[in-house]
Amino acid sequence: MSELQPLFADDFADFPLKRALTQVVKRRESGSKVVGLYCSYAPVELIWAMGGVPAVLCAFSNAPIAKAEETLPTNLCPLIKSSFGFIELKTCPFFELTDAVVGETTCDGKKKMFELIEKHRPLHVMDLPQRPTSEGAVEYWKQSVTGLKRFLEREFNAAITDEALEESIRETNLKNSLVEEIFGFGAHNPSVISWQEMYEVATYAIVSNGNEAVAKLQEIIGILTERREKGLFISKPGGKRVLITGCPIGGDVLKVLKLIDEEGATIVGLDSCTGLKPYVGRIEEGSGDPLMAIAKRYLQIPCACMSPNTGRMDTLQKQVALLKPDLVIDLVLQACHTYNVEAVKVESFVRDDLGVNYLKVVTDFSPQDIGQLKTRIGAALEM
Repeated sequence: MSELQPLFADDFADFPLKRALTQVVKRRESGSKVVGLYCSYAPVELIWAMGGVPAVLCAFSNAPIAKAEETLPTNLCPLIKSSFGFIELKTCPFFELTDAVVGETTCDGKKKMFELIEKHRPLHVMDLPQRPTSEGAVEYWKQSVTGLKRFLEREFNAAITDEALEESIRETNLKNSLVEEIFGFGAHNPSVISWQEMYEVATYAIVSNGNEAVAKLQEIIGILTERREKGLFISKPGGKRVLITGCPIGGDVLKVLKLIDEEGATIVGLDSCTGLKPYVGRIEEGSGDPLMAIAKRYLQIPCACMSPNTGRMDTLQKQVALLKPDLVIDLVLQACHTYNVEAVKVESFVRDDLGVNYLKVVTDFSPQDIGQLKTRIGAALEM
């Protein structure tokens, strides 16, 4: 990798969240309001349309969990405990920069955690329908999207017009198509893009929009195209290829991805909320009802909180067909019951319908299981 031109010409390759933080600070200094998010279901188009900037809040470190467990149950999802601990300790720079926070009802633990943090910042919780295909689900979700619009307008004394929303939708669609094209380079064998670079692109795109983001993403596509044409690969020919699916990844849970690297395999796709998932799908432009268009698109995100979650199987089928992995690793955080239960269906689909090897990994943010994980991942890659 040292001989390759980096995708970003800065010193944040090992710390892509610092790059995102730099972007947020720059926007805030220019007058933008910062709205903190925890989930891909929060429609960023409304934040951009009012001239704000979204910031994904800290949630992937083991360090603040001990503090969180003074208040929260120890057997709670580590992502929730980490989120709460960061806020209690005031050690999440993104949260400290926020002017407001948007939550969502994707799981019971997060819903109750939001009640504990609303004393720190103005908080709006979006009520997400759990059955996206049910009659009236889209209309109900549109009410939540409309509620967020009213919250932002009231909190920041701003007007979010249909014209601003349409512009934001166009910018989102263009940006998402470029991010999806970048992740598509994972299909090349040998690989010309690493999982670290995919993660860098995903974290950059969250807090960037407009001409600056488009220009940067187009530049990255040019770099990757040049690598492919010149035969500059980041993996050896014939190496094992891995697709990551499941819970969000980042911070200390990246230990799983690093173990895959150590086994000599190449991660060719990140099918998660901190990877490609938020950038797949487009919002209808010029619909005459931009809030409904936004609601329809976001309700198609295939999270395990949904029942039925058929969209996840559709996504996996497309990703497997494109990336041709030898192994799908379903990464599940401890106490994340929706993803853990859904893993039964995912394994059956991946093995029986797609004909690909499968491994479920249940972990948290601590390093205690690294030895066991290394053994299991190595064995799965040998099969």
